[in-house]
Amino acid sequence: MMSVTRTARVPTEKGSRYLQQLCKHWSHKFETAFDETQGHVDLPMGRAAMVAEPDALVVTLTVDDPEKVTRMEEVVASHLDRFAFREGPLAFDWN
Repeated sequence: MMSVTRTARVPTEKGSRYLQQLCKHWSHKFETAFDETQGHVDLPMGRAAMVAEPDALVVTLTVDDPEKVTRMEEVVASHLDRFAFREGPLAFDWN
């Protein structure tokens, strides 16, 4: 089975904060590594890697099962949206 990679460049000036919050949030259940500019979480469905840029958070998902890509997009986006509640829903343009 081939893994699938999907990337979204999410416009926000708080990318560093959100990636750190997400990694800390999931560090109790999953393997994570992060600093102020990049991080990743190894979920059962695959890996979510994030890079904070000054005006965006770049999220790259690598999913082992093509049938689980949409679910992983939803899980990661919904968690990041929860941390960005002051900013409103973030714009995820997966490609």
